[in-house]
Amino acid sequence: MTDTKRWNIQNDETYNNQAIYEAAQLIKRGETVAFPTETVYGLGADATDGAAVAKIFQAKGRPQDNPLIAHVATIDQLRRLVDNLPAYAEKLLQAFSPGPLTLVLPSNGTCSANVTAGLSSIGVRIPDHPVAQALLKAADVPVAAPSANLSGKPSPTAADHVWEDLQGKIAGLLDGGATGVGLESTVIDCTQEIPIILRPGGITKEQLEEVVGTVMLDPGLANKKEKPKSPGMKYRHYSPEVPLWLVAGRAENIQAIIDREKTNGNRIGVLASNTTAGKIQADEIIALGENIGEIATHLYDGLRKFKQGDVDLIICESFSEEGIGQAVMNRLKKAAEYIV
Repeated sequence: MTDTKRWNIQNDETYNNQAIYEAAQLIKRGETVAFPTETVYGLGADATDGAAVAKIFQAKGRPQDNPLIAHVATIDQLRRLVDNLPAYAEKLLQAFSPGPLTLVLPSNGTCSANVTAGLSSIGVRIPDHPVAQALLKAADVPVAAPSANLSGKPSPTAADHVWEDLQGKIAGLLDGGATGVGLESTVIDCTQEIPIILRPGGITKEQLEEVVGTVMLDPGLANKKEKPKSPGMKYRHYSPEVPLWLVAGRAENIQAIIDREKTNGNRIGVLASNTTAGKIQADEIIALGENIGEIATHLYDGLRKFKQGDVDLIICESFSEEGIGQAVMNRLKKAAEYIV
């Protein structure tokens, strides 16, 4: 059991230099610190220190063959971790960094082998959050950071989510308030002639194509036997405490399934858009938002709110896969026990 230090800096416009300094010193000493990004909270350790990175896997209960993303503060720091940067990757960095975009590039070996899961490539991103930026600059090392949650659970979009999962298992938590996008970064493979999306996320395929033309979707998104090049490709993720069913169709279809399961003695929780939530009845209903952007932001918090003992089954509405809806549905399909 570790004594986890928590710094509350969410209302501090200077981002509390002392807190950032202390957190950076922990990382330099080979410890793990959770911190906010514009997507979700990350659990960081020095990416060049294999023993420090091993503490991430231990705290999360994460499979060792699941690669991590290295976080840096600037494009210059990113260049120091990779062998080469294709011209289209330069364009993507100029357009979307800092931001929720991870580029998979040929690794030059600077980062530890357990960051790359033994692959010759490495995922790198520049987060667009002032706390993350301050921490990365103060630590002055690349920071490996998956989401700061127990492996398989919904990702954390608030410091309390991290505390719930990892208190006593990590050295520190920088509480910077709620995150922004609410879904992890888009991961794009830049080791091929044409860029390939390995994980949909905060930046959409359409946005990427506006900058570099053709962008492909990796078949590994559907093929579970492929060795994962990116976090989120292989294992079941984002799962709430109780079973989740993903249901397509209108509100009446969803209500029919709710009614049937209630006659079977189940207490039903529902995740849905505001419009659909207003048309159905269940034991507990969480309205995620008016539009797909709001739904993305509130999705993980909604999944975490349903606890064992409160409901027996979660019914979640299916959403359009246009734009960021592709990332939302990617997460929901991984979380779902059953898709109707």
